[in-house]
Amino acid sequence: MSLLPQFGFFELVLVAVVALIVVGPKDLPRLMRSAGRMVAKARSLAGEFTAAFDQMAREAEMEDLRKEIDDLKKNNPVADAKRAVEESIAPLDKEIRDEAREIDKAARETPKPDGAAEPEKTGESAPVEDKPAPDQHASDQAVTDQPVPEQPRQDQPAESETTKS
Repeated sequence: MSLLPQFGFFELVLVAVVALIVVGPKDLPRLMRSAGRMVAKARSLAGEFTAAFDQMAREAEMEDLRKEIDDLKKNNPVADAKRAVEESIAPLDKEIRDEAREIDKAARETPKPDGAAEPEKTGESAPVEDKPAPDQHASDQAVTDQPVPEQPRQDQPAESETTKS
């Protein structure tokens, strides 16, 4: 059951005959033009009305999506884990940087031996210090300055094997 009235062919003919009798044949075209303009205006208003409702629905949906995105950003377990790791590493990183500065400062302040101050005049130059590559940190230099114990090569027998024979 529909609430809107349904017009068939017979109803339209009846309305046209009544309009012809009431308005007359002379003013009928002007009446039809004004009726057409009113119908067009009503359709445009209905279109604007539905567009406004659609826009409000889209804005409400966008607001819901924004809220969901904000909630995901706030409750993101990966971001929480990253933050926790960064917070736990921060003091260690600070200590390492401080130690590196102290080592660098100590290396600059150490006095050079008297022989190294002036190269010999015989054409030989003073011994060149090993400097770390530009991409190495001062803490890496401190690690490389320590002597490395020699390990027996694979093709040589270990000392314990030679003493047994």
